[in-house]
Amino acid sequence: MATNKRQLEKGLKYLGFLVLLFIASPIALSLSYKALSIYNEGQQYAIAMFFLILSCLLVIFTVFFAFKTFKTILNAIFDSK
Repeated sequence: MATNKRQLEKGLKYLGFLVLLFIASPIALSLSYKALSIYNEGQQYAIAMFFLILSCLLVIFTVFFAFKTFKTILNAIFDSK
């Protein structure tokens, strides 16, 4: 049961990027909600709504990427090849 070092290195790179996503996605979501409460009509409202949708997609991607990252690290450590 040897550790696949290349796959582990890839998983640790993913983990570094995941930490940035864990920080950026809630900040983007809260800023989008704040912009939505400030701008109630017109073009600014549409831009705030666009960023809200984009932030929600970023949160969903963060969850997906977290599962992918941990699966990569676990496969690198416990793979029986």
